[in-house]
Amino acid sequence: MFDFCINGAGMVGAATALGLARAGYSVALIEQRPPQPFSAEQPPDLRMSAISMASVNLLDELGAWSHIEAMRVRPYHGLSVWEHPDCRTDFVAQEVGYDLLGYFVENRIIQLGCHAALKSYDNVTWFSPARIEHIERNDTQPVQITLDDNSTLTCQWLIGADGAESQVRQAAGIGISGWQYQQQAMGITVQFDEPVDGITWQQFTPQGPRALLPMHENFASLIWYDTPDILKDLKRQSNAQIKESIVAHFPPLPGDFEVLNCAAFTLIRRHASQYVLPGVILVGDAAHTINPLAGQGVNLGFKDIKALLAVLSDKPDLASTTCLKMLQEDYEQPRQRDNALMMSAMDGFYSTFSNDVGPLKLLRNGLLKLAHHSGPVKQQVLKYAMGLS
Repeated sequence: MFDFCINGAGMVGAATALGLARAGYSVALIEQRPPQPFSAEQPPDLRMSAISMASVNLLDELGAWSHIEAMRVRPYHGLSVWEHPDCRTDFVAQEVGYDLLGYFVENRIIQLGCHAALKSYDNVTWFSPARIEHIERNDTQPVQITLDDNSTLTCQWLIGADGAESQVRQAAGIGISGWQYQQQAMGITVQFDEPVDGITWQQFTPQGPRALLPMHENFASLIWYDTPDILKDLKRQSNAQIKESIVAHFPPLPGDFEVLNCAAFTLIRRHASQYVLPGVILVGDAAHTINPLAGQGVNLGFKDIKALLAVLSDKPDLASTTCLKMLQEDYEQPRQRDNALMMSAMDGFYSTFSNDVGPLKLLRNGLLKLAHHSGPVKQQVLKYAMGLS
């Protein structure tokens, strides 16, 4: 019998497995679709994340960051936010005594880095490629799992790290609250004729933000928020036409560029009513999804991992009611509060800027201009975004 079985070996699932293996637990890791191996010649993936310094510190502590950094990452040291160019806020890492705000990293690279680090542990058993066919759990017995090859696993705790449509969450009967936003977002990978500076920026428009996220070498990701119909029409265009649309609707970009790829995705807020039931724990997107406006999604997942590992660090009796109570009080409750607060903050920001109401427009531009000169308040916001407070 395993101590923990983790469904999902993505960024959060693999990092959770690392932390538990490092603590000496026996872990089964179920991976449905192994990631493509890394090659330096590959073009950048569309799916990428802004990794805060707190997340970098966690990944470094778990032994994964050196593997990630050896592939490709893009550090960034500045963040600019504005609606009108005269009313902008610039955040610079040096304002809080750091060289960097964080890194932009392709999701697959983070996943592969965690997988590489896991090879050092003989207390991790991989089931890959594999898919769960059936989960049987109750309040007193270990969890029984049947895989698609009819093999069975038994564990004290099944961890759902299997994303927004979590099979574990649904099997456990855990409800969710939330909604789909009116806007969608499109990620567009571009290649400039020269390297892009390590500054990310976001301009707000009534239709939604436009953002630039620097990547390795001359690559960058452009994020275009808009209505589903607009993005659907954009997706039908050729790369050359998409470039023309970008030039027409984005702030001036740093040089000439070529469009490589694009994909649109829906924006959905979800929050699980429970993160912990007897025998079941949810982490990352299985427990919560958030508007990606400030790039906090996967960083919240890494905060989940840190909190979970803290609860389990003293090796409690996993079958005891004491362990269940600790997980509910010291993992579920504080993480639910923190995640709900971040969700509400992003929704408030989203609602404030996604309109063209005159008085509100004046107010928000004034606030952005004020924030640029706010000193300690600005520094505290920056530290929170970096996950350091």
